[in-house]
Amino acid sequence: MWRRILNPVVVGTVRLTWRSLYTMQLKTKEFQSLFSDGLNGIAEIFEKHQFELRIAGGAVRDLLSGKRPEDVDFATTATPAQMKAIFQKAGIRMINNKGEKHGTITARIHNENFEVTTLRVDVHTDGRHAEVEFTTDWQKDAERRDLTINSMFLGLDGTLYDFFQGYEDLKERKVRFVGSPEQRIQEDYLRILRYFRFYGRVSVNAGEHDPTTLTAIKENARGLTAISGERIWVELKKMVVGNHAAHLIEVMYDLGLPQYIGLPVEGDVEKMNLVWQNVKEHSPRPMTVLSALFCNSDDVEKMDLRLKVSKEEKNLGLFLVKHRHDLHKSPDDPDTLKPYTDFIIDSREADAQSKVCELLKYQGEDKLLAEMSRWSIPRFPVSGHDLRKMGITSGKEIGTILQNLRDVWKKRRYQMDKDELLGNINRS
Repeated sequence: MWRRILNPVVVGTVRLTWRSLYTMQLKTKEFQSLFSDGLNGIAEIFEKHQFELRIAGGAVRDLLSGKRPEDVDFATTATPAQMKAIFQKAGIRMINNKGEKHGTITARIHNENFEVTTLRVDVHTDGRHAEVEFTTDWQKDAERRDLTINSMFLGLDGTLYDFFQGYEDLKERKVRFVGSPEQRIQEDYLRILRYFRFYGRVSVNAGEHDPTTLTAIKENARGLTAISGERIWVELKKMVVGNHAAHLIEVMYDLGLPQYIGLPVEGDVEKMNLVWQNVKEHSPRPMTVLSALFCNSDDVEKMDLRLKVSKEEKNLGLFLVKHRHDLHKSPDDPDTLKPYTDFIIDSREADAQSKVCELLKYQGEDKLLAEMSRWSIPRFPVSGHDLRKMGITSGKEIGTILQNLRDVWKKRRYQMDKDELLGNINRS
């Protein structure tokens, strides 16, 4: 049953209209499945010392969507010092306490880690980081969060605490900032990309953005220049493989974001739309989608310079840009993988097959992709040792013969065994 409590809400210096605190009781199997010896133990400790403990943020959103969250974060009225004291008294080990200055303590009990963060309020923000003070006011902590669907708390008795109609937005599949979009963005400009990522995750239909939100994003896009490439890449690579990815990238171009996040200003958005249709059902890697925007390898290098992607991701981008046109199915035999398998056989790269799979996704070759996924790289059966046993000792001659035999083997679709190949030496 819903319970509504009217509260005036002030977010920063902006006083909002009257909001309602909604509460309800959640009793789903996903929620009940969270309770383990570890969670029960942590809950007992906080209850014993009269501190409130609730599930916070994304885990609440997932539970309300009928999903069991992979990660569960907790919020509490206890300060970090108080948490350390009660954990030490209970003999509970604390680990990875680098987040203590931000209010987070990680406790380990019954072989489980529990990350618990003190309720906070921002006292100063610079668009990247926030200076915080601890509070015992759940509403004030909710006010500092980015989106309404991420601002809810769930008590361990199943009570939902929702100050900004987050559950209503979740049911209606809406993505809204808490309070003023402009103010939330200016507190942390990365929230621009978080908006797009969660839009792809939550919204059913593309193109149902609130115009005020898009205006705030456009007017504050330059703030992304101050955000580290690593943080941008974390959000971007999740967004481009989610729902509505092509639409969202197009909107980002319309709003002028690419120049601030490492994407080419003149990116080929039309091509990206076509590639997205090819790849969206095949679990593409982020770089496979983004490569459609790149005109040449320089665009990949510039992106890497800004976002500091992994070597593997960068190499995939360079591979796709280089081979998306010159490596393709044979017009004489379009139903075979031969051009692709020959490339893999000749390649010295250990991940050549996985790169070719991404290329096939990019090209929309669904049938060949299915075959490639089942194909195992055959082993070339002849070695230099075999030739030396035949009395061929010149290194140069051995190299030439091996290459000739490899060409014969490829033409026969890798079906010849060692004896058959060695029988071709005199004819090579």
